Amino acid sequence: MPHALPHADPTPERALPTLAELTQRFTAEFAIRPFISRHPQPTLDTLARWVHDPSAHVRRLVSEGSRPRLPWGLRLQALVQDPSPTLPLLRALQDDPSAYVRRSVANHLNDIAKDHPDLVARWVGEHRAGASAERAALLRHASRTLIKKGHPEVLAAWGLDHARPRRT
Repeated sequence: MPHALPHADPTPERALPTLAELTQRFTAEFAIRPFISRHPQPTLDTLARWVHDPSAHVRRLVSEGSRPRLPWGLRLQALVQDPSPTLPLLRALQDDPSAYVRRSVANHLNDIAKDHPDLVARWVGEHRAGASAERAALLRHASRTLIKKGHPEVLAAWGLDHARPRRT
C-alpha cells in the first residue's frame, strides 16, 4: 500500500502568486475560492493589489474569483451575507480598459443584487451619473436581474419607471 502524504493546506503567500500565473494561461477563479474562504484577509489584500496588475486575466480573477455566487463554483457564503469586502475591488475595476474585466464586474454586481438588491440599486444610481458608454453598459448588465424583478430604484435610474400605455 502506498504511503499517504499528510494533507497540507497551502498558504496564500505561496499559492496566490501561482494562481496569478496560472490564470494567464487557463483559469483560476475556482482555485482561488478556498483561499477567500479560509484566509479571507490575506487573500483580499492580494486581490486589492491585483486590481492594478498589467494582465487583464489577473484583474478579471479579482472580480470573477470573488463573485459570491460564481456558477458551478464554491459559494462564498461570507460574501453572500456581506459583500462589502469586494466593493472597493469592483469600484477599482468598473472602468477597466478590458471589456473582459468589466463584464466580470457586471456579473459580480448582478450576483450581489440577488441578495442585496438595494445595495446594487444605490451603486447604479451613484455610478451612472456621468458614466462613459463602457461603464453604462456594465451597469446595465449588472442591473439585469433587478430590471427583470421591477426594482423601482433601478427602473427609475434607467428611465423605465413610467409604464407606457398599450395600444389597442
